[in-house]
Order: sequence, then structure tokens, then C-alpha cells
Amino acid sequence: MTDPRTLQPSELDQLPDRDPQETTEWLDSLKAVTDAAGPHRAAYLMRRTLEGAEGAGVPLPKLLETDYVNTIPTSAEPEFAPGTDEAMERRIAAWNRWNAAAMVTRGSKYGVGGHIATFASAAWLYETGFNHFFRGKEGDGSGDQLYIQGHASPGIYARAFLDGRIGEEQLDHFRRESGGNGLPSYPHPRRLPWLWEFPTVSMGLGPLSAIYQARFNRYLTSRGIKDVSDSHVWAFLGDGEMDEPESTAALALASREGLDNLTFVINCNLQRLDGPVRANFKIVQELEAQFRGAGWNVVKSLWGSAWDELFQLDVTGALVRRLREVPDAQFQTYQTRDAAYIREHFFGAEPALVELAKLISDDKISECFHRSRGGHEPRKVYAAYRAALAHKGAPTVILAQTVKGFTLGKGFESKNANHQMKKLTVDEFKDMRDLLELPIPDSAFADGQVPYGHPGADSPEVRYLTERRAALGGPAPARRTQPVAPLPAPADKAFAAFDKGSGSQSVATTMAFVRLVKDLVRDKETGKRWVPIVPDEARTFGMESLFPSLGIYSPKGQTYEPVDRDQLMYYKEAVNGQILNEGITEAGSMADFIAAASAYSTHGEPMIPFYIFYSMFGWQRTADQMWQLADQLGRGFLVGATAGRTTLTGEGLQHADGHSPVIAATNPAALSYDPAFAYEVAAIVKEGLRRMYGEATPEEDRDVFYYLTVYNEPMPQPAKPAGVDEGILRGLYRFNTAESAGVEVAAANAPRIQLLGSGTAIHWALQAQKMLAEEWGVAADVWSATSFTELRRDALEADEALLRGEQREPYVRQVLADAEGPVLAVTDYMRQVPDQIAQWVEQDWSSLGADGFGLSDTREGARRHFGVDAESVVVAALAQLARRGEVPARSVKEARERYGL
Repeated sequence: MTDPRTLQPSELDQLPDRDPQETTEWLDSLKAVTDAAGPHRAAYLMRRTLEGAEGAGVPLPKLLETDYVNTIPTSAEPEFAPGTDEAMERRIAAWNRWNAAAMVTRGSKYGVGGHIATFASAAWLYETGFNHFFRGKEGDGSGDQLYIQGHASPGIYARAFLDGRIGEEQLDHFRRESGGNGLPSYPHPRRLPWLWEFPTVSMGLGPLSAIYQARFNRYLTSRGIKDVSDSHVWAFLGDGEMDEPESTAALALASREGLDNLTFVINCNLQRLDGPVRANFKIVQELEAQFRGAGWNVVKSLWGSAWDELFQLDVTGALVRRLREVPDAQFQTYQTRDAAYIREHFFGAEPALVELAKLISDDKISECFHRSRGGHEPRKVYAAYRAALAHKGAPTVILAQTVKGFTLGKGFESKNANHQMKKLTVDEFKDMRDLLELPIPDSAFADGQVPYGHPGADSPEVRYLTERRAALGGPAPARRTQPVAPLPAPADKAFAAFDKGSGSQSVATTMAFVRLVKDLVRDKETGKRWVPIVPDEARTFGMESLFPSLGIYSPKGQTYEPVDRDQLMYYKEAVNGQILNEGITEAGSMADFIAAASAYSTHGEPMIPFYIFYSMFGWQRTADQMWQLADQLGRGFLVGATAGRTTLTGEGLQHADGHSPVIAATNPAALSYDPAFAYEVAAIVKEGLRRMYGEATPEEDRDVFYYLTVYNEPMPQPAKPAGVDEGILRGLYRFNTAESAGVEVAAANAPRIQLLGSGTAIHWALQAQKMLAEEWGVAADVWSATSFTELRRDALEADEALLRGEQREPYVRQVLADAEGPVLAVTDYMRQVPDQIAQWVEQDWSSLGADGFGLSDTREGARRHFGVDAESVVVAALAQLARRGEVPARSVKEARERYGL
């Protein structure tokens, strides 16, 4: 070991040494211990000294790793709660283990798959929580929020079967939902809304959402919406899942804001889908360092009580050192080998371990290495959970070591392939039955079919389970499905303000939306329920005027004097702030949105989130979370600002959105709109508030969310024509005709064409309308296509109705029925957006769009590049009419030359 007095200079050398002699004595002592007792003893003393300093509040960097042992020693474990019957809880857990395995095995004959090994390893992590910690929704407050590890869902179904919420027929329809009586594969609220609250199987999204859910709970309480300070968020995760970047993306947020209402429980069975999580390393130690470094409280529950004897015999520390150095993959091998192998390869590493091994039997070695893990003993798990709830000022992560496939037999336990193994044989079930001591006779295995097991609705097990859940506030997991009272509609004045247009003033639709929200948040009834969310682009979207009036949420308020305090729109943070300004994290902002969008169910408090973002960095970056939002039945407004491929001057390829409506169209819950005018924005928001939060009709699905694209290009906003509300909401209406637009066409029987424009593209269509009339003698009618996606969905529904023998005309065909001439659609997005409706348009169809990659240029230059500017629309219109013989073919060539195309 290096003499500590010869160490290289460090930051400590920059501090004055007030007592060099004392410093030398400390260093001499360290060297003396090292020389006399060895480096391991010196390291032990240093670690204990640092731990003592940390406990005393001495400002030193925290230890990032502790020894590979339990954080809570056996001697410090708390007693179980009064009234706990450990034997009864073991029997309940045994029934749940059995039925989870039986359900998946019985389903395998249909080829639908399922996972057995995950719940087998995590059973006590859930059972202990259900029996002692997880609060339900029938008590006071909102109960706890449980993010269940997706692959453990069979165990949750098994428990719901035991408590009578699910029957055998449903268990037998696991992963077979089409008949209406099945169970979804994983936690899917949209598929089983009375049970599941949070979808978690797009791995990584569960931990991210859990952090922002805990944060949103604090937000609700701080703003006085509802006191949910008693709610605790529990996220059950896999050690392999922690490799997803989203899993650890917000750890610093959780510690920075002191979210002690949050606990991660990571099932460290050391295996991912294909093999070891960290074959040559130790995932528990890596996670401990990561979470400690981020400021979390870490509780390790690694070893069961069988290890106590071994640790007591380890007077030299050799056992602890050996546990710390053995890589995970080798430890998995010990799990499957006999005592002789373990004696040779584990204890044979150094003489002190050889001597220790002589003191213990082969049976003890097998018990320790094959079965005894902290995550498999309810007392160890109880102690960890109790410590998590007792810790204040920071979130807690529990690293619980388990064996994947535990109790499923030698064919499953710790096997690399066990994640893909879908069934047990009858003999394996009989071995499992004997191990779990379940009263299931051999005669119950009729025709080789494994039976479900249930002790009876009035059995001591079911009574105990029911009593425990009643004491904790009712069944869990569970989701509120009873509707909350509709919110009153805001005063119509806020929406009608846009009906007159802007006159000669140019206004971007982004600014129109922000102005609308400013008026709506002032509403006395519903204003406080708006949740503005923005990822560090509020000033880009003109939202800085909301800072001083609404405040930016911060649990610390504002502990500094803002640099712009003397300005009218200064940066104001407040404990009860309404705006969630998340910094540069679209994923975090979406997690915020999801928590707010489902608050009507989670907390019985309807909130109205709007998340405004650079449209390019919304669906493209976080579409998986938009799907999560749909699965969680979230409601609110997603707003893609600075939308389109050509409206951003100079930003370039990575900022130019030409495809978000295409991605949005793939989400069945997303109502996607591309409004052209301010009054359209107002009409859509008004309808969204009615449908999601107000007096919706019974036929309407309230569990939807709206996606609006708004533009940063200032344009004169026209007045709202009469009778267009239905068309705005359904996706298409005629904005004007050539005649009503006042453009003069020389011939009375002039060729006519219909121009469909969405979003900002309608302005090019209007310009082209004038050019076609004045320069080419063509009459063009201009239509505003607010939603090609909604038009397509309506048409698909009409097609489905036809298959049922019902006659129904698609709306797009209805409104275009009397439209003369061909149809040309133009958009600032890919042509795929308008082409969604092409097959239902009876007229000749053509489209223009901004396909390909974006580029940096002026708006005019970009539009010429993509061929969507007014001149390009004119040429495309003439070409379409020329194909029909309605204009001379030479007109097309002449127009291309005139406009420089």
C-alpha cells in the first residue's frame, strides 16, 4: 500500500492545514494499521470512519458503495406489525405462486406465452407490500400508486383470483382478450381499467413515470388542489430494466426535490432476458453507486437469515471480501452447483475461507447459496420497506437480491433461458406442490392438466388476506373507474375572442393558443386545474407572460433574487407555482403530462394539462410515452409548436417537423389536428374541454387526448365564417369559393379545382387561388383540412359499418359531394398526411407535401425546395387540370418557366 504521506496532491492541498502534526498522526496511524493488520483492516477502519462522519453530518462526499451485505443487520430488524401471522402469509404466497405458474402453463397450449420466472423471484416483494404497506383507494386520500413490474403480472392476477376479483375463466383467458373475458398480458389500464393504473412494460418508462408521479403528488398538495401527502409511490423494477436510459434519467430530480414519498424496489435476480445482467461485474454494487451518487437512500437486502451463521464465523472479513469480488455470472453458477463445487471454487479462494468452510455443513452451504436471499424472506423485505418509509428527505431504492425462477425447480432456477420458458411439466408441478406444502392431490391433475388452487372463499387464508387489505384501505392494485363530476365549461368569451380575426395584425397560431390559455387559466371555476408544461422553451413560444402571474413550480420557492426582477415578465418560482418548466427533457415533460392527464382517476381530481413543445421533438422523441399516455387513459392537450417543415427560418434538418401527424395517426387515442387559423384553435380547444372534462355524450370516448400543431409564422387571422364548427371538428370545411374570395375569373365556365390546405399551407393555397384566377383563368375553392386523421378514422368507421350491413357515407365524401373538379391537397408535412383520405375522395386526387429531410433556409427558400409554395401549387393544379383536358398542356410548361420551377 502506498505511504499515505506520499500521495499525489489533491483538492485538500488547497486548504490550509491548521494542525500539521495532527494530520501526520492520523496518516501514521493509517500506515501502522496497514503494516500490522493488512490493507483490508485499514480499508475497514476508513470505511467505518467515513460512515461515522456521514452519520454525524460531517460534510464529506458520500460513500458510493458499501460491502456486499444487508444494509439492515438481523439484530436491527423490526418486529412484524401486531397481528401478523407469518405462517398464514406463507400459505397465501404459496397459493399465489402456484396459480401464477398454473395460469401461464395452461395458457401455453394456446401458444400465447407468458412469464413465470419473474414473479417466482419477486413474490415476497409483492406479498409483503400487499399485507403490510400498500394502501388502497377505499381509505382516506388517494392510496398508494403501484408501478408493477410487467413480467410479474401473473402473480398479481393470482392474488386477485385468491381475493375473488378474478375467476377461473378469466385466468384461463390470460393473453386471450378478444372474447371480452380475458386478461391482458401486462399491466394495461385500457384493457383492464378496474385493476391496472400504470402501464409498465415498455421498460424504462415505469421508473421515469413513478418519479414524476411522486413529484406531481407534491405539486397537487402544494397548489392546494388535494392533500395527497399520505400517498406513497412504489415502483417495482428489474435489475436488467435499469439499463434503459429512461430508468435512471430523473434520479437527480427525485433527490433534488427530496421525494421521500417514492420507493424503488429493484428485483436483483441478476438475470435479464438472455443471461446475466452484469456477467463480469456486480449489478447491485453498480446500482448502489449510481443511486447513492444521485442522492438516494439505498437499502440492500441481499442475504437471508441462513447467512447469519456464516457472517458470525467470518472474523477476518474474508467472506465479505469474497462476496464483493465474485462476479454475478459466477454467483449464478454457484446457485446451480453442489456443495463440493462451492467449497472448491468459492471457499477455496483463500485460506481463511477454507478454514471457515470446515465449520459448516454441506446442507448449510446449499441452503445459503441455493435458497437464502434477502428478497425471499418476508422479515428482510419488511425491514427494508419499513426503513424506506422511515427515511425522510430523499427517495429510497431497495436492492433486493433474489433467485429468478425461485421455487419452480432445478429446471428453472437461475437458468439463462428461464425468461423464455413458458410452462412446467406435471412432475415439476408436483415437486413445487410438495415444496410449497399445498393440499393439492395427484387426482387433481386430470388428463395432464395442472389445476388451479384455491383454499375456499371462506378459508382462513382468504379471510386473513381480506382483513389485511381492509385495514390498508381496500384491494390493491386497483384503479378508480367511477366518473368524476364534469367540470363547468369556461365562459364562451375566451373562445369567441378569436371569431372576429386579427384584422391587419399578423398573429401566429402559437401566440393565439397561448393567448387562449392565458384567458382560460383566469376562469374562476377551472383555471386552477390547468397544468402548463414546457421543456425550457417557454420564451420561444411566447409564454413568459405567464411566469409572474402563474409562477413556476418549485418545492423550494424562490431562494434567490432573479436577475430580471425589475422587468414585468420576470422569472418567478413559487412553491404553489402552476407552470411545470422542466428544463431540457421532453421525456420528463411527458412524464409530467401523463401524471396530470390521469389525475382524474389516480386522485379523483381532473387536471387539464397542456404540454407545448417543439413539434419535431415531441412525437419523434417520445412517441412511446404518448402510447403510454393512451394506455393510461390520459386526457389533455399536446401542442406541437413551431410546427411544420418550412415555417422555421434557418433551423434546419433536426428542427423541421414534417411527420408528427403521421406518427400521431398511429395512436388510437390521439385526436390530431393541424389548424390553420386562430378561431380553429379556439374551437378545437373548446370541444376538447367539453369532451374530456365536460358533458360528453354516452357514445363519446372521454379517454382521449388532443394533439394540435401550431405555427410560429405570423399571419393575418381571418374572421370565422358562419357554420363551420362541425367541419373544424370533423376535419374539413370549405373556407371560401373563388367567387366568395373575390377573385375574378374571365370565363363563366372556367375550369375549377378544389384546394385542400392544412395548417400554414392554407395560406399558400389562398395565394395560389388568386394566381390561378388572375393568371390562368382557373376557379379554385379553398378548403381548410383541420384533421386528415379524423377524416380517415371517420371513413374507416363507415367501412366497418358497411361490413355490418349498415349504410353510412364517410364525412369527407359528404362534404366534397358537390365540389366540382379535381382535388389537390397541400400540407407542410409529408404527402402521406393528406393521402390518408385519398381512397374515399371520389374526385381525381393529387397532393403536395414536404417529403424528405428538412434544411436550413428562409421560409420561401424551403417551400420552393419542397415544391409546396404558391407557385408550385399553381403548377400542380394546372397539371391536374391538363390531364383532364380542361386546360392546355402547354399551360403547365409555361407556368413552370414563368415561376422558375
